[in-house]
Amino acid sequence: MQEYFVDLHIHIGRTKSGRAVKITGAKSLTFSNIIRHARDYKGLNMIGVIDSHSPEVLDEMEDLLNEGELVEHPEGGLNYGGMSVILGSELEINDESTQGPIHVLCYLPSLQTMRTFSNWLENHLKNIHLSSQRVYISGRVLQKKVKELGGIFIPAHVFTPFKSLYGKGVKSSLSEVFDADLVDGIELGLSSDTDMADQLAELHCFPFVTNSDAHSLAKIAREYQKIEMLEPSFHELGLALNQSEGRGIKANYGLDPQLGKYHRTVCAECLAYNPTYDEACSECGSVKKVKGVADRIQELKTSDGNQNGRPPYIHQVPLEFIPGLGPKMLEKLMDHFGTEMAVLHSVPLDSLKQVIPEKTAITIDRARKGQLSFYAGGGGKYGKISD
Repeated sequence: MQEYFVDLHIHIGRTKSGRAVKITGAKSLTFSNIIRHARDYKGLNMIGVIDSHSPEVLDEMEDLLNEGELVEHPEGGLNYGGMSVILGSELEINDESTQGPIHVLCYLPSLQTMRTFSNWLENHLKNIHLSSQRVYISGRVLQKKVKELGGIFIPAHVFTPFKSLYGKGVKSSLSEVFDADLVDGIELGLSSDTDMADQLAELHCFPFVTNSDAHSLAKIAREYQKIEMLEPSFHELGLALNQSEGRGIKANYGLDPQLGKYHRTVCAECLAYNPTYDEACSECGSVKKVKGVADRIQELKTSDGNQNGRPPYIHQVPLEFIPGLGPKMLEKLMDHFGTEMAVLHSVPLDSLKQVIPEKTAITIDRARKGQLSFYAGGGGKYGKISD
């Protein structure tokens, strides 16, 4: 068995021709740029590209296969010089039973099965070329199709206030929307962690995944997991999610929830912290609030959490959050140490001090040890380091 760093939620901003896929995604977020950046700069071993249903994205993948840049793994996924690319699709369901909208992640084992899925989706949504499109079918129908094609199904960022399973307070149970037997994992999102999510008893039976939901190259691997598998393939990923045959998630690396954009309840107008959801903002008088993930979980709480057997959740501070660490200094770190994974996990403090200012090196080391404090984020604004 070997350990692999895995980020399963990366968006396509534009196709090779410049056509928009994720409208809010960076123009530099093309498939070819993603795979190079994820492998060579971030140091990931497996990524999930979750706009793979877009026809022009599929065509670019096929071109790279024909050129020999990509190789289809016999057990699923595309190999790019040692890094595995898992083909996925983020979709939105919102029917009468769902009362959503709710985002979900669907992963398929091969280019051909994703093309089949894309052709089927085209009959159930308005624009097959765009990301995160609403599909005019129920969650259960979508699950069955994914499973029919040998796929993996995961509800996305389940606690964020918008477009998630638990976010808006309309639904309070996974089984109201999905067939629980056809759910392969739960994506936590940036504003929660394992201890918070395990306060919902119905989630105790599912593995938790922590992914970046990257809308730019810089955001890739801001959350990820370490997975133990024989090799990076779609089949091995499925075994790991099921904790089968010795495979499994060994650690989740995610933002401290306070750094997430929706951790605490704030005024929707001025973003002032408002711990009481039903009262007017003490700063501007607005009655509009954005409910924080921490408060929403307390509303849904059915357990004290602390499930035995969960892998550790390690609060990670991405390098871009480190005060004083700008693009030039980050590039200097990459020139010396290769990848962000190396800096975050293995480069000694003394080595960091030889390359960047001592104060910045110490902050990185304190972040790795969980010794930093934060101002919590909310209402769409990230938290930040307070010391």
